[in-house]
Amino acid sequence: MHARAEQEETSRVAAFYGFAAVAEPARLRESLRALCADLGTRGTILVAPEGINGTVAGLGAAIDRLVAHLRALPGLGGMDVKFSHAAQMPFHRMKVRLKREIVTMGVDGLDPVAGAGRHIAPRDWNALIADPGTVVIDTRNGYEVALGSFRGATDPQTASFREFPGWADAHAEDLRGRKVAMFCTGGIRCEKATAYMRSIGVEEVFHLKGGILKYLEEVPAGESLWEGECFVFDERVAVVHGLAEGEASLCRACRRPLTQEDRRSPLHAEGVACVHCHDRSSEADRARYAERHRQVELAERRGGAPHIGR
Repeated sequence: MHARAEQEETSRVAAFYGFAAVAEPARLRESLRALCADLGTRGTILVAPEGINGTVAGLGAAIDRLVAHLRALPGLGGMDVKFSHAAQMPFHRMKVRLKREIVTMGVDGLDPVAGAGRHIAPRDWNALIADPGTVVIDTRNGYEVALGSFRGATDPQTASFREFPGWADAHAEDLRGRKVAMFCTGGIRCEKATAYMRSIGVEEVFHLKGGILKYLEEVPAGESLWEGECFVFDERVAVVHGLAEGEASLCRACRRPLTQEDRRSPLHAEGVACVHCHDRSSEADRARYAERHRQVELAERRGGAPHIGR
């Protein structure tokens, strides 16, 4: 019944996170697994002692029920949620996982609730980052930044969020005493990144409430300081203003987002390799990816819904 309904309506997508003490993460995981199975949703929810983080898609009524359930949990009444739509279901299955952190930074003792920087609403963000005295920092990873960012933002060139504290430590002396504006996809990384900045003595720290997704939802394109597309971790690959699906695609070999220019490269082979990973994969790897891509195409022609992994 759920599969037929998904074909009749576009999927509603909810991206959410909340920092709150979870006394029994394993029990919460099992209850959420059961609820999501009943609702027919797909996506990923991470559960940790510090809170929850996830992106889930399904029919509108199912997503409303899930969000209401999550907001009824202790400490999550004000949970940040961003809604969008996808023309097709953007996830292949439902996963609810236990983690040590809901966003992995690897730094013990941070308090993202009390220690984070000051939230700035999307409507006030332009004025903050247009100030020549403001240092604007993109806390996302390099492959995300390459697809789009705010005009003039600093790219720490990290490969994972675990590398951000090292970058911050190396630049702390230059940032102390200055106004620092930070942003990420949905806001969650900045809760920890700004808390870490304050812990090393960078006091005047701000971050974009709701992240890039909320900015693209609320700020008209004609007033925007955003350039490019925003990478998202599902089959939509990227979104633009109004949270409409962008033009980027995904390399199925290395999972990097690809622009139109990337796809025109002679090193690009659909489902096999791209300009970013061609030189890192062996002939055996490329043969394996080519066979997987062939199987995916066969399944799609037969009307199936294949799992597409790394």
